[in-house]
Amino acid sequence: MSRLVAAPPGRAVSDALAPTVSDELEQWLASDQPKTLGNLTELFGPRSFALVFVLLMALPALPVPTGGATHVLEVVTMLVALQLLVGRPCIWLPARWQRLQLAGPTRQKLLNALLRRIRWLERFSRPRATSLFDHRATTSAFGLLVFALTLSAFLAPPFSGLDTLPSLGVVVIGLGVLNRDIVLAGDNACSRRGDRVVALTSSARCLESDGHPPIG
Repeated sequence: MSRLVAAPPGRAVSDALAPTVSDELEQWLASDQPKTLGNLTELFGPRSFALVFVLLMALPALPVPTGGATHVLEVVTMLVALQLLVGRPCIWLPARWQRLQLAGPTRQKLLNALLRRIRWLERFSRPRATSLFDHRATTSAFGLLVFALTLSAFLAPPFSGLDTLPSLGVVVIGLGVLNRDIVLAGDNACSRRGDRVVALTSSARCLESDGHPPIG
């Protein structure tokens, strides 16, 4: 499903009919492209910052104990957030992390649940105050916030579940940036949309009810 979004300067209004985030993710997952972190950053360019936040922090955002198994995802996320903070136009990653697999048989159930929740959130989200996303100060602020939330998740004691809420915050902020919706991104940062954020956790129930482990 596509929607009409405000055309940025230099683009015709007719070009502003853009696919939704869920559409783009679904097309990428169904393509023949390698489902690696490096391929994602290469294909999506500057938008890959927010996509990385969503995809990497979706797993620690599940309300199930991970025992620190998601620390590598959180470390990569913090590195990417620091690059957004300092204003890098594209993501740099060590070769080892570029080969990190984002999809596969063991992760398919999580990705399907994530896509469903993104589509649900897209029903309420729309481009708002889009000009703010073109400012360096705004992107730096998002980078700082994502770093702080991810660090909080990283430092949470194993099996405590204290990494869930900060990880959810990162996921929703990433979706707000991708949708260019300052209300979704900003209100979540101020913890005034907790009901929308917590709704994403229901994706974990299908994982637990079927007896699947949270980590592939």
